[in-house]
Amino acid sequence: MWTEELFGVKKPIIAMLHLDPLPGDPMWKYGMTMDQVVEDARKDLLALQEGGVDGIIFSNEFSFPYQRNMDRNTVAAMAYVIGCLKSELKVPFGVDAISDGIACIELAAGVGADYVRGTFSGVYVGDGGFYNNDFSQVIRRKYALHMDELKMLYFINPESDQSLDLRPLKDIAKTTIAKAAPDGLCISADAAGQDVDDELIISVKQANPEVVVLCNTGCRVDTIERKLRYADAAVVGTTFKFDGKLENHVDVRRVREFMNEVYKIREKL
Repeated sequence: MWTEELFGVKKPIIAMLHLDPLPGDPMWKYGMTMDQVVEDARKDLLALQEGGVDGIIFSNEFSFPYQRNMDRNTVAAMAYVIGCLKSELKVPFGVDAISDGIACIELAAGVGADYVRGTFSGVYVGDGGFYNNDFSQVIRRKYALHMDELKMLYFINPESDQSLDLRPLKDIAKTTIAKAAPDGLCISADAAGQDVDDELIISVKQANPEVVVLCNTGCRVDTIERKLRYADAAVVGTTFKFDGKLENHVDVRRVREFMNEVYKIREKL
């Protein structure tokens, strides 16, 4: 699988690097500076890499509420942070401009990302209202920017939103693969940090064995062996934070503990 080629290991762990609130976000307060955003991101990056993760995804996690058509200043701020840190990156990296597929592709082009994660397809309803993703535009933008090698990780059941497509998830995955050829499928629970139903991962993987399936939420030290039994990779965020809380920064000790468990799992493969 391409994941083994890119990350150099089986069952890679891709860590989320959640950026602080950015200019224009409601949580961006008077007195905050981009210098501090960069410094906080640098500390998290170093902790994740020191802890042994295989990849990084930069995301604007605290841009609540998320925009379907992201402000240009948000994309610019994300690109600035990544540009400041790129020389310190030791692992492959990706980006997630949350809820805006076009912005995600354009950000990836600007910073030279290896992969993107996003809600590129499907129709959903949630706290942010109704949204319909036009993956024909997203994919055409990717190729217009000559990003043929960019890997695309699709949410096919994004947390916190309800799909209006009532087919089983394995069937949604199959037709998404046929029409858009995603490089990976991210399987989520109902919210960030919550445990994904193992049967959901199994059903999608068994029906679509040729595509990388990622466990996208709820991976912890006590669950990761079970998740990697069925998934090809995992995206991990909350459990790496101090006290396992989303709003905190990365605790290198928690990262090491988690990755030590992953190393044991790989020895059995």
